[in-house]
Amino acid sequence: MKASTENWSGRIPLMIAHCAGMVDLVALPVWVGALIAQYQFTPQQAGGLATLFLIGAVISSLFFAPRFNWIDSRTAAAAGFAIACLAFLAAAFVSDFAPLAVLHFVAGVAIGCALSFTHGTIAHSANPHRLFAIVGMALGVFAIAFLGITPNLIAAFGGPMLFRTFAVIMAVAAIAAIVAFPTATARSGEDIIEEVSHLRPAVWFGIAGVSCMAFTQAMMFSFLERIGIDRGFGREAVTGVLITLGFVNLFPAPLAAVLEKRVSPHTVLFVGPIVQALIALGISFGGSFPAYAAPAIFFAAVMIFTHTFAFGVLSKLDPTARALAGTPAMLMIGSAVGPILGGTLVQGFGYGSLGAAAVVFAAIAVFLFSKVDAPDAPILTASDKPKPV
Repeated sequence: MKASTENWSGRIPLMIAHCAGMVDLVALPVWVGALIAQYQFTPQQAGGLATLFLIGAVISSLFFAPRFNWIDSRTAAAAGFAIACLAFLAAAFVSDFAPLAVLHFVAGVAIGCALSFTHGTIAHSANPHRLFAIVGMALGVFAIAFLGITPNLIAAFGGPMLFRTFAVIMAVAAIAAIVAFPTATARSGEDIIEEVSHLRPAVWFGIAGVSCMAFTQAMMFSFLERIGIDRGFGREAVTGVLITLGFVNLFPAPLAAVLEKRVSPHTVLFVGPIVQALIALGISFGGSFPAYAAPAIFFAAVMIFTHTFAFGVLSKLDPTARALAGTPAMLMIGSAVGPILGGTLVQGFGYGSLGAAAVVFAAIAVFLFSKVDAPDAPILTASDKPKPV
């Protein structure tokens, strides 16, 4: 059976690729925590390394997304993950900031390429909302395994084990892409849709709104582990929170798929940033373990649920899939600023400042999402002949 987005032969490689490409969404607390605890970097330096990785992904995605329809997706995805594997392997053998910075950037560029073609392929499926929910559910399963195993491996074998783990994940994704990366199901009227030369304003507002939520996600999530450790809750208890968070992450994507036709996507886009900010406030100011743990386990789930709806909306606003091939850019341009700004805020003002920043960016995100359903931005269908703006 030929692998495609409409059968499991093609969906499984996409699920693996999504998990590998979105590793930062799962790994940031362990990642930044290991850089601080194992490599003795300051919060700002640790956040800076994560930021360099994310900046590399942004630059790469911005380059490859407009070229999504010109390059073979299987080759690009496989090559991207293979290069990322080599970069992480090399990172396991160095400990100084400068070489780690270069390798983080290289890995980000490679993953940004692979993930752009992964998300572009998903966007070309018959039902992008549903398929994105499927790969999101896979990310939840991956999160349980990663957060349950990796902290113990790092504690037992040291910081380099983090990068070896990343390298293995990228190798699996590269092999899966080589073997069975799917061909997208072409939509009717694709030749007409391809003539669109500019994205509509509503698409840009949606992209910016997702970026704001990604900023809050990365800023807060990067220090989720350190907040618990520094408040004296103990490593075992904090690891338990991370594992529980992974289990909770199993549910938002399938829930988003079930509610696709039952809940207005614009309602989800309006409420999502507000809930995210409230949870961030709870984590930032929770002085007791229950006050910290209860909001923490739901934090990533809000982003997964809201982004699934945003993905579906943007796939309708831009059927060329160029915008969604740029999903790594829209996510990581916000995420790139989050870790280093979060580290700067923590060093200067303490963990409470993260919650305050989350509120500010939630307000911006709500404003941006309110423009997505503007009258001048009707949802395109394949039968409509779009006019360039």
